[in-house]
Amino acid sequence: MTDEAVTRIAAALERMAPAPLETPDFDGAEAFVWHVSPDRLDPVAQVNRVEIDLLLGLDRTRDTLLRNTRQFAQGLSANNALLWGARGMGKSSIVKAVHAAIRAEGHDLKIVELHREDLPSVARLLGHLRGAPYRFLLFCDDLSFSHDDEHYKSLKAVLDGGIEGRPENVLFYATSNRRHLMPRDMIENERSSAINPSEAVEEKVSLSDRFGLWLGFHPCSQDEYLEMIRGYCRAYRVPFEEEALRAEAIEWQATRGARSGRVAWQFFTDLAGRAGISVG
Repeated sequence: MTDEAVTRIAAALERMAPAPLETPDFDGAEAFVWHVSPDRLDPVAQVNRVEIDLLLGLDRTRDTLLRNTRQFAQGLSANNALLWGARGMGKSSIVKAVHAAIRAEGHDLKIVELHREDLPSVARLLGHLRGAPYRFLLFCDDLSFSHDDEHYKSLKAVLDGGIEGRPENVLFYATSNRRHLMPRDMIENERSSAINPSEAVEEKVSLSDRFGLWLGFHPCSQDEYLEMIRGYCRAYRVPFEEEALRAEAIEWQATRGARSGRVAWQFFTDLAGRAGISVG
């Protein structure tokens, strides 16, 4: 076999099994995104977040998540958290805002985003975080599972940790539109077709039970929706006339068939743009 052939074979093997990720440099950033193929932790120069004071109507949820995160940042016991409920009501925003608030208190807490489709690689990620001299929020946004999805088994490695246990310096926060992470018809199908229906259903429903903290997000009322917009206007000094704002905001949400914190922000963005003010 020629040297050229050996070189080609070695290169092909390296592509099939890339070199292990070197110890990441966690000193240079507060946030990272986990990617695979090859494994890497990419630093995030600037986190896309909303100030915690702008998340109106979420006082109790905010305080609960702040307290839990603060305990963890201080090296005390804390629970993994599942934030579930209505779309656009600030689930992911409050996680990022709480992270910023805890850092502002002087705790060098890092946040690592894990995409749902990369859950099978979570054991490798935890291996890198386990030995680091920092505490990490591991964050998975919009977590849910479909009928034939086996990724939920990988999630148990984060929540239960297997024989090694979850790293002491890692806490897991996830957001989902579903309280039990699985679609209802999937659970019903398991109940009707499994050899042991109760065990099959229990394995899937109990996944969310492994989160020690459940925080529900519910659709907002019209008054709450309008107050969110007023709050944004005050924070960014966007002038408004109450009656005009009310009429336009209600028409805006009617055209979208939904009323939420996200819709409130979208209307405010349009309002600020018309006023010649950039909100980023």
